[in-house]
Amino acid sequence: MLPLMDWILEDLTLEKVSFRMVAVSGLLFLLLAVLFHFLLKGFGFCYHFYVTCQKLRCFPEPPRINWLLGHLGVVYPNEEGLVKIAKWVATLSPPFLTWMGPFLPIVWLAHPDYIKPVVTASAAVAPKDKLFYGFLKPWLGDGLLLSGGKKWARHRRMLTPAFHFDILKPYMKIFNQSTDIMHAKWRRLTAAGPTSIDMFEHISLMTLDSLQKCVFSYNSNCQEKPSEYIASILLLSSLVARRPYSLHNYIDWIYYLTSDGRRFRHACDIVHRFTADVIQKRRMTLSNLGQDAWLKPKQDKTKDFIDVLLIAKDEEGCHLSDEDIAAEVDTFMFEGHDTTASGLSWVLYNLAQHPHYQDQCREEIQELLHDRDIEEIEWEDLSQMPFTTMCIKESLRLHPAVTEISRHCTEDVKMPNGQVIPKRVVCLISIYGTHHNPAVWPEPEVYNPHRFDPAASKQQSPLAFVPFSAGPRNCIGQTFAMAELKVTLALTLLRFVVRLDKSQTVRRKPELILRAENGLWLQVEPLPAKP
Repeated sequence: MLPLMDWILEDLTLEKVSFRMVAVSGLLFLLLAVLFHFLLKGFGFCYHFYVTCQKLRCFPEPPRINWLLGHLGVVYPNEEGLVKIAKWVATLSPPFLTWMGPFLPIVWLAHPDYIKPVVTASAAVAPKDKLFYGFLKPWLGDGLLLSGGKKWARHRRMLTPAFHFDILKPYMKIFNQSTDIMHAKWRRLTAAGPTSIDMFEHISLMTLDSLQKCVFSYNSNCQEKPSEYIASILLLSSLVARRPYSLHNYIDWIYYLTSDGRRFRHACDIVHRFTADVIQKRRMTLSNLGQDAWLKPKQDKTKDFIDVLLIAKDEEGCHLSDEDIAAEVDTFMFEGHDTTASGLSWVLYNLAQHPHYQDQCREEIQELLHDRDIEEIEWEDLSQMPFTTMCIKESLRLHPAVTEISRHCTEDVKMPNGQVIPKRVVCLISIYGTHHNPAVWPEPEVYNPHRFDPAASKQQSPLAFVPFSAGPRNCIGQTFAMAELKVTLALTLLRFVVRLDKSQTVRRKPELILRAENGLWLQVEPLPAKP
């Protein structure tokens, strides 16, 4: 028995050793395969990066800090940064190159001829760059601003009717009412005489008030008392603008451990709950009554944004989901309040700097409304204030609300001079740079509304003035924004004189939109009431 037992134990030991050898060999082979895969990936990246660098050598670039940082830290989001961008645009050829660190090239475009191939390309060829827009995703979801491909195209077609003239006309009442509320506050503040007022603070609340009424048919009275929803939107805008300037904030899980990250999540929850609650209640009412019965009482009233989205259908008769509607609503609230507030604040600043233009606008508005009992701007009036419109456009040229937009090329894009932007490279379309390019606009730093005289405008490229972007992904709400700009500016000039506050230094600050450091303070003085 003993020899038999020895043989069995010896055999088992040999099998165990063989199994271990096979297992170890297999594991080593797997590790080698993984290593080889990553080596191939690394080689592919290095080869692609080398080819891209060779193609980019034809683009001029300003001096780098060093090879590691590239141009990081050369341009800060402040007054000096904007001056430097204007200098680059004036001295370098239209497309020029900067580096974010050693591996991320960015091609800047600041001339109508050179932005054209990118902005007019399809959304598939030049989609929005995820690096620059990704921080908005947890707040705005897959709305028009952030979505791409077929989803973006479908939503764009479905949302276009929401901005038809017939839908926008009734909003004029809301614009007038919200402006009246802001002006009532200004009259109280100026009761003892001219008072310095921060335009951004007051106008942001006014535009949010208008949007809540246009989007939700909801009056939060946010211009007179605090609103948790409005405060959350203002906080989110501030947090998103601040996030890119700390490297650790680019990693989501680290960011959400910070104080800003926790506040961001909490504010997102508040905004999402409010939007979802309104949509669910409206959807339930629609389901209970049916579309015809639900729409009947709204025929002579203002249809809000949610009404239009709930009944919107695509080519196959499919509706938007509640999640899709929420994303579009949150996007509209974000894009609609900040950009319009920036545009209004800066046009008032420019007219305060140039009182003769301010007087000319006021005379135009007074002439338009001279035989009316009620100071109210109607839809038909919007086309009857040509000089005021010229002043708004020149202000949007000099101080565009959005200073830049980015695209990520999925194909090589050829420039008019023969240069080629390689695929996978980020293109930064500098709206500010285009508007301040001396080759496009002579004396670009001078505020001159006559640039937009119809006769002079015919000589300019349509892409020389792009405050609302251009091409297939231009701003869908630009008619809404211009209508609100005109209404508020006209009523403000009719009732108040605005002057510069000499005690305050105005320094521009490009964030998500173009702001002013420490606010944009103007002296406001009420005009005598109409007898």
